[in-house]
Amino acid sequence: MTATTRTANIPVFKNIFAINVSNNNIGITLFNTIYVLYALLYIISFSEWSISNIWIRIVVATVLGIIIGLDRGVKRRGGGARTTTTVCLGAALIMLLEQYLMQTMPGTTDMTRMSAQVVSGVGFLGAGMILVSGHQIKGLTSAAGIWFSACVGLAAGIGFLDGAVIITVILLVVLHLIPYLEAHIYSHSRYMTLYLEVDDGRAIGDLLHKLKDDGCIIDTFDVDKPKAKGLYCTILSVIYCPEGVSKEDYMLSLRDIEGVISVYDM
Repeated sequence: MTATTRTANIPVFKNIFAINVSNNNIGITLFNTIYVLYALLYIISFSEWSISNIWIRIVVATVLGIIIGLDRGVKRRGGGARTTTTVCLGAALIMLLEQYLMQTMPGTTDMTRMSAQVVSGVGFLGAGMILVSGHQIKGLTSAAGIWFSACVGLAAGIGFLDGAVIITVILLVVLHLIPYLEAHIYSHSRYMTLYLEVDDGRAIGDLLHKLKDDGCIIDTFDVDKPKAKGLYCTILSVIYCPEGVSKEDYMLSLRDIEGVISVYDM
């Protein structure tokens, strides 16, 4: 095995955030871990097919799979570290196998065929994590994380380690910045996702008349009738709140409609 030393300056990643895992307050700084990993890859470039090369790819796939899973696990979401690491290592093994077949039996296999099956096959695994509960859909980000970990494993397995590390860093940054960006945009948006509970069908008609009279634009209006006596009728509606009135004040005005029990902005 030969190693070539790169003379360029090693990029420096700052400690942007830390995640505490479990009740033992074990601090794991994800960006420091990625920095050390990337620094090692930046100093030494393994270009030959050897046992050391294989081990480097497997270790990178393992570390990145764990990091992706920890990001979901600390948020109590599906697709934790065990799942993402397993998918990432499996994808890395597929790419190692493809390269091995190309070197031992050149011209007899297509390197893109097995990796394409991994990408499509992991999609079925991610689909099993998507749950539909009433009007809410959960697990989309976790399913995408499973698919992403497979892609990272494929990149690490074929030896594209720089790309695997960099794209994982970008994903972690995006996942932690988007909630703040969404909160800022939603707070200034005139659209509202309303969840209402009414005690009879007449309140539904009164509600529709008020929304129409106030100039609201109704995007969706779904009604779930109660399945047993004593239960309220629920409504999920996406509306464009009229100009000149705050969303909080408009929700209060909807509560004043006779028969409306509660109103929530989701």
